[in-house]
Amino acid sequence: MNDIGRMLLDNRRLFLSRRAINSFGGYADAQLRRLQNALARESFPQSEKEQHIFNSVTNAMHEFNNRYNHFESGSIEIFIDTAENPELETEIFVNANMTHYPLRDYSSMWNTMANVVRDYEKIGKRNKKKDDQHLNKHAMHLIRLFIMAIDILERGEIITYREKEHDLLMDIRLGKFQKGDGTFHESFYEMLSDYEKKLHYAAKNTDLPEEPDLSKVQELVMTINERVIRDEI
Repeated sequence: MNDIGRMLLDNRRLFLSRRAINSFGGYADAQLRRLQNALARESFPQSEKEQHIFNSVTNAMHEFNNRYNHFESGSIEIFIDTAENPELETEIFVNANMTHYPLRDYSSMWNTMANVVRDYEKIGKRNKKKDDQHLNKHAMHLIRLFIMAIDILERGEIITYREKEHDLLMDIRLGKFQKGDGTFHESFYEMLSDYEKKLHYAAKNTDLPEEPDLSKVQELVMTINERVIRDEI
């Protein structure tokens, strides 16, 4: 580690904010919905599957405010109601209120939402051995994401090497929480529920700012660039 590496570590809290709630927690939630759907997409009641899709689309929409300059919260509203499609019990509906909106941004947003729906509709032949390996790996990463997000919100730290939880994470990856039929034991979902509650509590009580202090970040960038130019590394 050189001086600049130490400088980055000493200032790491500059880059942390409540955005972690959506970037970590939102991604973990979407992964959970995909995991549940992959395990039982044919046996889930249609209304429950529709709720999973709704949750994933909602998470995807969290980034619209940051990504698109012209987007305003409320311009697109999604909700679940009694289905008009006779083959469904419930379905997702949308209200959109946009005028003079950039076509490329509009297309990108709808593609984002359409891709979520498309992913849930994919049904392929199950290669049990290969799929189980992937499912257990995804399940492990899902738990790891929750743990890391809680650390960020509670302690302002990003800890990638999970020494304390190493054995638990490896047990998940090795399939010790998976049943013979490919689904997961109730204890896994209880653990997930516990971490979800901890994340929600941490999100409400974190002392992280709403947004990073970009002026201080820029000062750090300029200092580092100057030291690199002066060959002080």
